Amino acid sequence: MSIEKLILMFTALVVCTCTVAAQAQTQDTQTVIKHVPIHSTSPVSGKDMYTAYCAVCHGTDGKGEGPAASALKVPPTDLTLLSKKNGGKYPALKVTSSIRNESALPAHGSKEMPVWGALFWSMSSGHEAEVQQRVANLSKYIESLQAK
Repeated sequence: MSIEKLILMFTALVVCTCTVAAQAQTQDTQTVIKHVPIHSTSPVSGKDMYTAYCAVCHGTDGKGEGPAASALKVPPTDLTLLSKKNGGKYPALKVTSSIRNESALPAHGSKEMPVWGALFWSMSSGHEAEVQQRVANLSKYIESLQAK
């Protein structure tokens, strides 16, 4: 066997080994979203609800850079820009509709992004007034995150 063929075979072996190692490393570093049971928070505190239910994807600052964001197929919305993208006015109706799953959002309602209205309904044992309070207070907190 010639030295050129030997070098070529060795080079091919090294390339294949590197490719397999790179793929294995990529698979090991992918973020996986762990689904856990929902825990109830006070319907009075929009901040507590946001921290418990939204921050993992949208980030504590609302910019869409939470710890689970990189694992999502559809990147989380930057919630701080909602007013800016709506002519300077906070789109409260659109936000509450999104929370309650009354509007079509690609990320909401999937296994990755739950529809909070249905979960709030189950947490409140079907008391519509409490669901409304939760949605309103969460929306008000998101409004407080708007970029100035």
